[in-house]
Amino acid sequence: MHAKPCSPAPRPRLLIVGCGDVGMRILPLVRAAWSVRVLTSSPQRAAVLRAAGALPLVGDLDQPATLARLGGIADAVLHLAPPQPKGNEDLRTRALVRALARRVAVRRFVYVSTTGVYGDVGGARFDETRPVAPFNDRARRRVDAERLLRAWARAACVRLCILRAPGIYAGDREGGHPRERLQRGTPVLARGEDVYSNHIHADDLARACVAALYRAPPQRVFNACDSSELLVGDYYDLAADLCGLPRPPRLARAEAEAQLSAQQMSFLSESRRLDNRRLREELRLVLRYPTVAQGLAQGRHGPHRPHDSRG
Repeated sequence: MHAKPCSPAPRPRLLIVGCGDVGMRILPLVRAAWSVRVLTSSPQRAAVLRAAGALPLVGDLDQPATLARLGGIADAVLHLAPPQPKGNEDLRTRALVRALARRVAVRRFVYVSTTGVYGDVGGARFDETRPVAPFNDRARRRVDAERLLRAWARAACVRLCILRAPGIYAGDREGGHPRERLQRGTPVLARGEDVYSNHIHADDLARACVAALYRAPPQRVFNACDSSELLVGDYYDLAADLCGLPRPPRLARAEAEAQLSAQQMSFLSESRRLDNRRLREELRLVLRYPTVAQGLAQGRHGPHRPHDSRG
């Protein structure tokens, strides 16, 4: 009598919510080990997602009735979708949690938040133990999402990880390289009034998401940033030199406020330097681009990749 061959164990199920540029970078890293579903609000993207190895599920976080099928369909979730554009609460994350809670199968949940939740700290260097102090509604929506997810994860015994990401860049990411701003001649602040910014290459953020799926302890927060410490003006000077473009003009803050939009100025009103030790040591992530100098040099001539931040 011959023993029956053992059938392979089913792959765990992963749901990606908001599969734009970073999500598309994640897919090649997970599709062999996971059965991947992607929530997309664009039926036109279904063929692209299938070709990338994912099963598309059409649903819109702004229309909760379209999310009914999400309950119980995934063992793990990667939540990459941003909040809606207005308000102090993240209504999209609330809709997602309600849908998942109808039938909880999720055991791991990774949420990509923003370092904007820390607000302005005057250029201080700090780690994840610093309390949040959101400076604007955009950051308040992220804080709301983090608090909501923490409460749900504790109640449902879900292992939650929050990755706080700063400015995401890559040469092949739409709008993800400073060359466009440099070509427009957009000014930056004079050195004496400049602020520190933080960055992460899109490929490294994708790898951080996968590392978090496997290695993050419950209810843990990580600064998902590289090891650079650059003033905004120095960042653009570096990019200009690498691209062979003129360095941007430097203006006093009062002059910049007269020329730049309110949103542009909001990014020049917060200064912080982030410690990424947890990312490197606890998630054991070896950054492919540990500084923006390395990342910008790699992507200075790269073509753009189609991008949809909502999925």
